[in-house]
Amino acid sequence: MLKLEDVHTYYGYSHILQGLSFSVPKGKCVALLGRNGAGKTTTIHSIAGLTPPRTGRISYLDKPISGLPPYKIARHGIGLVPQGRRIFPSLTIRENLTVPAKDSRQTEAGQKKWDLEAVFELFPVLKEREQNMGTQLSGGQQQMLAIGRALMTNPQCILMDEPSEGLAPVIIEQVGEIITRLKDTGLSILLVEQNFYLACGAADHVLVMSKGQIVWQGSPTELLANEEIQHQYLGV
Repeated sequence: MLKLEDVHTYYGYSHILQGLSFSVPKGKCVALLGRNGAGKTTTIHSIAGLTPPRTGRISYLDKPISGLPPYKIARHGIGLVPQGRRIFPSLTIRENLTVPAKDSRQTEAGQKKWDLEAVFELFPVLKEREQNMGTQLSGGQQQMLAIGRALMTNPQCILMDEPSEGLAPVIIEQVGEIITRLKDTGLSILLVEQNFYLACGAADHVLVMSKGQIVWQGSPTELLANEEIQHQYLGV
């Protein structure tokens, strides 16, 4: 579904991603873990076109997307749930959802179609407060809105950057359940997370990142059993 090959991304002279290579299979959740500054958000930004890689190749459904502007990458079928939620403060909940909406009739055969009705079914609290401003929601509700907004683009692959950040434990558990439900609809998910247990509970495959490179990969079960990797690269 999504593939990175020898990707190098810079901020000015700072070499952040240093030969990054991995893939996200169709209908699977891949978690990308690492300490702060490891390059996780830069990875998301490189895929989404916000910080294009200087060298290397990023392909989606076997088509190169490296260097495309973000709106074209989104139109290819990649949704983004950004770090910090980035709710549009001057818009209502309904408007936050409808502004980025892609006509669900354009979705691929067999793909779940996301429209207002489907998003409100997934997140009933958004339906109840649809005329409220986005910033009048709690942190957990804003995260639901950010996920719903990404779904309204009818993606086949969704990038989630720290969806549990700043949330209470009970809400983090709900976020994990939402990720599992989305995966069950056939969505491919790249999950960037600091919450070790949320990531291991939701993912099919785990990548551990350090200094812009993948230093370990395997199943959640293997990572849970590997205390050396947990301590050295994740601080668990």
